[in-house]
Amino acid sequence: MDVTASHTQADCRGVSEILGRVGDKWTIQVVVALYPGPLRFNGIKRQVGGISQQMLTRTLKTLERDGMVERTVRPSTPPQVEYTLTPLGHSLSETVRQLADWAATHHRQIEENRLGYDSRRPQG
Repeated sequence: MDVTASHTQADCRGVSEILGRVGDKWTIQVVVALYPGPLRFNGIKRQVGGISQQMLTRTLKTLERDGMVERTVRPSTPPQVEYTLTPLGHSLSETVRQLADWAATHHRQIEENRLGYDSRRPQG
């Protein structure tokens, strides 16, 4: 990471930690799922294939703590909980959606490259 005189080592650690969080595959998928609008827990789980209930709970709590997701409890029986992106979460979603679009566009090419690479490598 390029460190200029205006950035301290603590700033760089903070940026690295945030990049690790927002670059996490579950964070990206949850933010993309919430981009169109609020969803309940099971709605997010359906859209984010392969995520466990525990990992989704952890990801949503982290995003809420960071101020990117807002959790709203609707008074009903049973209570309904809804999640939505905050303005900060929406600002992240633009970049994340571009990354997700890039991955969707190029995943086949990357898979072909991996297969070609693996076929040229000695086994064992």
